[in-house]
Amino acid sequence: MRISARAALTAALLASAALPAAATQVFNRIASFPVAANLPPDKDKTSTTSAEIITASEDGNMLIYSDSPLGGIGLVDITDPKAPKAAGALMMDGEPTSVAVAGGKALVAVNTSESYVKPSGKLAIVDLASKTIETTCDLGGQPDSIAVSPDKVFATIAIENERDEDLNDGEIPQMPAGDLVIVSLKDGVADCASVKHVTLTGLADVAGDDPEPEFVAINSLGEIALTLQENNHIVIVDGQTGEVKSHFSAGTVDLDNVDTKSDGALKFTGKLEGVAREPDAVKWLDENRLVVANEGDYKGGSRGFTIFDKTGKVLYESGPSFEMAVAQIGHFPDKRAKSKGVEPEGLEAATFGDQKYFFVMSERASIIGVYKDTGGEPELVQLLPSGISPESAIAIPGRNLLATANEVDLVEDGGARSHVMLYELAEGEAAYPMLRSEMVDGKPIGWGAMSGLVGDAVNAGTLYAVNDSFYGAQPTIFTIDATQKPAVIKSALPVTRGGAAAQKLDMEGITLDGKGGFWIASEGDPAKLIGHGIYNVNDKGEIKSEVGFPVELLAGQTRFGLEGITAVGEGDDVTLWMAVQREWKDDAKGTVKLVSYNPKSKEWGAVRYPLEKAGDGWVGLSEITAHGDHVYIVERDNQIGDNAKLKKLYRVAISDLKPGKLGEDLPTVTKEEVHDFIADLKSATNGYVVDKLEGFAFDASGKAYAVTDNDGVDDSSGETLFWQVDLNVTN
Repeated sequence: MRISARAALTAALLASAALPAAATQVFNRIASFPVAANLPPDKDKTSTTSAEIITASEDGNMLIYSDSPLGGIGLVDITDPKAPKAAGALMMDGEPTSVAVAGGKALVAVNTSESYVKPSGKLAIVDLASKTIETTCDLGGQPDSIAVSPDKVFATIAIENERDEDLNDGEIPQMPAGDLVIVSLKDGVADCASVKHVTLTGLADVAGDDPEPEFVAINSLGEIALTLQENNHIVIVDGQTGEVKSHFSAGTVDLDNVDTKSDGALKFTGKLEGVAREPDAVKWLDENRLVVANEGDYKGGSRGFTIFDKTGKVLYESGPSFEMAVAQIGHFPDKRAKSKGVEPEGLEAATFGDQKYFFVMSERASIIGVYKDTGGEPELVQLLPSGISPESAIAIPGRNLLATANEVDLVEDGGARSHVMLYELAEGEAAYPMLRSEMVDGKPIGWGAMSGLVGDAVNAGTLYAVNDSFYGAQPTIFTIDATQKPAVIKSALPVTRGGAAAQKLDMEGITLDGKGGFWIASEGDPAKLIGHGIYNVNDKGEIKSEVGFPVELLAGQTRFGLEGITAVGEGDDVTLWMAVQREWKDDAKGTVKLVSYNPKSKEWGAVRYPLEKAGDGWVGLSEITAHGDHVYIVERDNQIGDNAKLKKLYRVAISDLKPGKLGEDLPTVTKEEVHDFIADLKSATNGYVVDKLEGFAFDASGKAYAVTDNDGVDDSSGETLFWQVDLNVTN
């Protein structure tokens, strides 16, 4: 029987209408666990900790991670993954480098080396139920990565015998050579008598007599994939016999459109040729394909990842694509541009339902790239925020979970602690990124360190932001379209002086000048010869006038200057109001200045603003913006994570802004609390509370928006939060 095309089409439409649309599944962070919560009672709570290599119990309810600074392993109870609980730490009498699980046992590789030339290590078998070390096996060298075969019959450990980077500039060879250990398992317990060493010398073209094994992975056939990072080589070993089945160079990559200069500017115009891949982590995608993260810890690092078959044929090369995607969300680490860029280091691979994924961890950008494994060219589907320097991850498909270990702990600098972070695959929308940039001529608009925000006078959903002095060689005004999700940076306008990028600027605030241009507030720093002042910039980004502070104001200056600027009034009646971040020498304790300037009369004035009392650290102002009958002011402490207590929005009636004369007694304004941002900062992506809430503005329709400063991904997770703030206020 023949069916007409129209009838077939109608039937198809009816069939599709009868079926619900397939829901989108995405990964979102659901919890963050500070590793310091696992410190033993006899350790100072400010002791440095680090979550490095992470794994999970076979039931998926317990996470286990190695903590090298502590000298032990930590355990996290994730029975309720949205509320992880500290489950304690177990000391290892050495430096744990990696951990894996077999049955009810954790296998911990422990470095006990006396020195680089006298390496040693052991394999500790830990009973997870009793949290005790049952036995140890001598490994005959300094261990790095460990993996357990899928059938749990053997484990393998990369014996790195790492080089001394301070000896001869880290050049290899440096003896003794590393090798590979294979040990039999029974019910998770290692048979120490079965320890087998696989010789790896004579394989690599680079320092072949000094193999430096880095990472191991085992496929369902019992084949071990091993990376020799410094040697730029990959080895495939039969796990049962110890026979080297194949080995090959990881090769080199040519890169176009990459940032190669650590110069305070994001310019993706560079070129690198013949860059050695030097892979770190390796994971099998199936019985024949493996993916490597090309960190480059010696002389290479191609900023991406590569998929090989086990004979060494390149099946896919990411080139700079991963790095470009990272740059689009503001996570490109400019200070690493000259060397290895985003430095992919860790990997995980797993099948959730019927979809294969692999996860690429960027050590320097603090991002997890989520890729669908298509069998051909992989598809980047998400970029997940992940604390500072994700080192490893473990997938728990049976619970739709992913956990990452983030190694950097900045406790000594008062910064973020090392964290374990949990993500869930579920129906919904991706919570991150909240802000991204367009690609222009095949290159991303580079951005970061957002510090000031203002709404367009006419177009609802259009805002302008500035970066601060972290990008001192590239001061920029960004145009943001907040009507999209995530919000999109549509263009970048360089701020120039005499046709070149303006120097000696620390842009911390921006407002409209009513003539198509902007007023910019620059925070000065006398030690860096950056003056306190304001700048009028036209619609082409050219500085048309520069207004320095009067001597009466400078008499009490410190480096903590302007952190925001706004305009009150119109035309010749406009007055600029600026927020000074912290107390100056002539301020009464607990107060800061709101400074006024009339562009027409050139008159200066100020009022005093009362600060909330500081707990730990200090309290200061981050932004000021006029809306209706008030100016709105962001007041915050400089604390992060659980220590963050004050991130609030206050307002002052414009009628109360009656500036006094500089150098004389100043009137004190009355403030009204409007909004507490702590809940917003916690719930936005379920990470820890970031310290730098720096931008706040209203758009032309009266909607309020806020943005955080990611410090240019320098000693920072790089996360930028940008969101519409739900305010219930009237003017």
